[in-house]
Amino acid sequence: MAGEPQADCLFCKIVAGDVPATVVRETETTVAFRDINPQAPTHILVIPKVHYPDAAGLAAAEPAVAADVLREAGEVAAEEKAESYRIVFNTGTGAGQTVFHAHAHVLGGRGLQWPPG
Repeated sequence: MAGEPQADCLFCKIVAGDVPATVVRETETTVAFRDINPQAPTHILVIPKVHYPDAAGLAAAEPAVAADVLREAGEVAAEEKAESYRIVFNTGTGAGQTVFHAHAHVLGGRGLQWPPG
């Protein structure tokens, strides 16, 4: 059921403390941790503690938690002293999503070209 922890979800296991992560921030509704394969000097994932497969599903079901994820992305960027940064939500395998638990990538610490990819 959407919102409930999924036994086979890596990020649900991180939320539960069953899989280690380098956590940089945690709130009542979110966890932020360093990406294990960083694509920029600052690359932190911000995830909701509730499970939804993607950002659109999270926003539709729990808009306040989606807002928490965005707010925490900004807090992480500020703590990392990233003057410029990008917040990315990948949706679907074709867009590069590999863990189907909504999450924001906070990328910064170097010039980020547009368009990406």
